[in-house]
Amino acid sequence: QVQLVESGGGLVGAGGSLRLSCAASGRTFAPYTMGWFRQAPGKERAFVAGIAQNGASIYYADSVKGRFTISRDDADKLVYLQMNNLKPEDTAVYYCAATIRPGATSGQMYEYWGQGTQVTVSS
Repeated sequence: QVQLVESGGGLVGAGGSLRLSCAASGRTFAPYTMGWFRQAPGKERAFVAGIAQNGASIYYADSVKGRFTISRDDADKLVYLQMNNLKPEDTAVYYCAATIRPGATSGQMYEYWGQGTQVTVSS
């Protein structure tokens, strides 16, 4: 089992920045691919970014490329999502997730989920 807890959400104006953190506990963290997803009101959950074991590969949704950066610290079992130049359409609950499947972008392929953290971007 892997337990995930997100933090760092909040309210920010358009063009601002936030950094989300995800703290993992439980089983060994390093082998897992870690992902960030988001779900806006009335919309389906959507993939945002993923980072494989040891950071071997990193991938983003087109909507956040060039603005968001995912990173991980395996020693401290942390995953980060640095979000810059935020837009109102980035408003959503952001979830951290873990999977043993490298390169996964579908939420159905992720086994473990955090409780989510709210990000609200005002115009």
